[in-house]
Amino acid sequence: MPRQRPEATGTELTSAEPAPCRVVVCRDCCCGTPKVTGVDHDRQLARLAEEVPVRVSDCLDVCEHANVIVVQPSAAARAAGARPVWLGLVNDPAATEDIAGWVRAGGPGVAPCPDILDLYVFTPPRRAR
Repeated sequence: MPRQRPEATGTELTSAEPAPCRVVVCRDCCCGTPKVTGVDHDRQLARLAEEVPVRVSDCLDVCEHANVIVVQPSAAARAAGARPVWLGLVNDPAATEDIAGWVRAGGPGVAPCPDILDLYVFTPPRRAR
């Protein structure tokens, strides 16, 4: 069972089993706040934490894409050339489920990104990386 959302930034919510990759979820300025309406932000965070280690970050400085989730490859996939995938406008429970399924399958560099998630992929400006 995932723990409740931590208050401090940079802390992690983890599931009982190790995951092949990790997720960073933006929460602060716009993401995870009432500014993005109609989203159960706590449920989104908890759902991802059921599948993969989740790091909660302060503002990632790409507010125009709120809610932002970054899927980071495992260490082995990163060593093989995989890079983090930035997903924006993740405001639908179905998108959260698609992300959960992808990380369960291995995430970047291990499993192909589901075509439906191509709708959410964006390249952050250099200042945000």
